[in-house]
Amino acid sequence: MVVPNQKIPTSFYEDLESRGLVYSATDGLREAFAKEKITAYIGFDPTAPSLHVGNLLTIMGLLRLQQYGHFPIAVAGGGTGLIGDPSGKATERPLLSKDEVLFNIEGVKRQLQHFLDFESKTNPARMVNNADWLTTTPVTDFLRDIGKHFSVNALVAKESVKRRLEQEGISYTEMSYILLQSYDYLTLFERYNCTLQMGGSDQWGNITAGVDLIRRVHAKTAHALVWPLLTTSSGAKMGKSVGGAVWLDPQRTSPYRFYQYLYNTDDSDVVAHLKSLTLLSSERVQELQFSTQNQPEKREAQRELARDVTRRVHGEDALRRAERASGVLFGEAIEGLGLQDVMEIFSEAPSAEVSKSDFAQGSMSLVDMLARSGLAKSKGEARRLIEGGGIYLQNVRVSEAKRNVSFDDAIQGQAFVLRKGQKEYRLVKLVG
Repeated sequence: MVVPNQKIPTSFYEDLESRGLVYSATDGLREAFAKEKITAYIGFDPTAPSLHVGNLLTIMGLLRLQQYGHFPIAVAGGGTGLIGDPSGKATERPLLSKDEVLFNIEGVKRQLQHFLDFESKTNPARMVNNADWLTTTPVTDFLRDIGKHFSVNALVAKESVKRRLEQEGISYTEMSYILLQSYDYLTLFERYNCTLQMGGSDQWGNITAGVDLIRRVHAKTAHALVWPLLTTSSGAKMGKSVGGAVWLDPQRTSPYRFYQYLYNTDDSDVVAHLKSLTLLSSERVQELQFSTQNQPEKREAQRELARDVTRRVHGEDALRRAERASGVLFGEAIEGLGLQDVMEIFSEAPSAEVSKSDFAQGSMSLVDMLARSGLAKSKGEARRLIEGGGIYLQNVRVSEAKRNVSFDDAIQGQAFVLRKGQKEYRLVKLVG
């Protein structure tokens, strides 16, 4: 389905608007994007050694900016990360050590390299660490040159501070975060002619404070642009799952789990996430929206979302493995998958253990294994299931002639996957 006469975005600002990603912006920003190349930045506080799915909207903001020919700056919060942003937090963050912050920054840098082109000949991305200026500026100079531009009354009125004052209170350390972030903006304005800071809508107060500081110090115009926070239709922040955060680091969240998280996106959320987290055209998004509305069982939009984002974060090979693993849950052959992949795929399936001593003669009765795994209620039921063709071993239908299971049938000699019917699985692990 293609919508006729649809306007194609000609600027970064129009692109964001077409995706519903302009929550608020300063006056004149649209016109600035239409007539000049802009340097813009987003800050990343290194609170963990990996970014998570919830950060993807912010990262994609920088990616889109660069694709339209502008200059993106990613600011690693080596200085602000030692303080902690109170925005959206009910309690004060635990303070990290300098070594922890530096370690986290390296992880964030590696992940941003999957998205931004730092080697471009025309508009290369840049990554800087705000510790370079925040930790070298004498405190008296900071208070004299920067602090004098901030009214305590105005700080207390900021939403992030006001909310905390209504709850458990806020330390001077966290309240000073707004000054530090504003100083970041001023420094980037002076060093790189950076005239735009972007971020989530919860950062509006922090960003506009920096805009105001630049106006007071240099009598120049700077801009702010924020997008809606990335949430699900239930109001929850995207990036959380039953097992915790969904990380971009494959050691923390495997590409398979990452893919599955996106593939399981609710129908009510998938179109918004396609607009926010992919570079798909408006026409393609509308085709997928039409598919979701009329053939939701195909999950075409979810599949495209999962494929596009997994490929960008983890690469083509990891996507291929994730799709291969996902297919196993729908009955595709397990042959060729390693033990680790299988254990992860079926980590949430019921499992049972069988002693290796039961294979003393080289094999074990399949009927016994079915009964002991709980997939069959009794040996009699196990026999009937086998005779009826309803049992699968490693996703291959078991014939009535197969009565025993050997070590050769096990995945790397460690596990069996049994299936009854289309969807009921048991993971049988060999122990001892």
